Amino acid sequence: MTATIEALRHITTGTITTMLLKKGIRRCWIAGAMPFGFSGKRIAGPAFTLRFVPVREDLATPESWSKPISTRGAIEEMPEGCVAIADAMGVSTAGIFGDILCMRMVKRGVAALVTDGVMRDKEGILKTGIPVWCNGVAAPASVNQLTFVGWNEPIACGDCAIFPGDIIVADDDGAVVVPQALADFVASEGAEHERLETWLVEEVEKGAKLPGLYPPNDENKKRYEDWKKRQG
Repeated sequence: MTATIEALRHITTGTITTMLLKKGIRRCWIAGAMPFGFSGKRIAGPAFTLRFVPVREDLATPESWSKPISTRGAIEEMPEGCVAIADAMGVSTAGIFGDILCMRMVKRGVAALVTDGVMRDKEGILKTGIPVWCNGVAAPASVNQLTFVGWNEPIACGDCAIFPGDIIVADDDGAVVVPQALADFVASEGAEHERLETWLVEEVEKGAKLPGLYPPNDENKKRYEDWKKRQG
């Protein structure tokens, strides 16, 4: 799986959605999760899921932060290289993580944080250097609108079903979930698709017309195969 994840780091999320479409997977782009104050990064890693539910005022309190089932407790269970992905129900009025929690994730070697919710302490989070994909920023803490209930269980995030161990890939176009059983297929077919698109861009730059080129007809498929041989 390590080699597969490394391969996925070199494949755009756009290509991944196309590869998954070939397998009938349409809900893989995590709605609302966009780069948080940066561009030009791509990450990939196994999903470590976190789940919030609507606020329950007797449970979602500042005191809950010290309980075993808490965001603090979850962070201490995150393995190195994982992508923490949080189902925040798309709530945009309470930030689920701030700078201190994000810094602890950095120290644990977490690859990135992805959520359909929002963050708080934007300036501090950016200073930690952890790549975050989210739906914006809000000053209030999570307990104002959400109750944290657990980790490493199936979640719904950004209209996608995500299971622990699925692979999350994220770049400037957002974040996608690759089902664990399809990861090898996406890595292999995606790499080939990226090579094809490199050639297609070169052809378009030369002035080639799109009909018969994109997608390629038999003649252009042969030209592409010849180009690959020349590339070595």
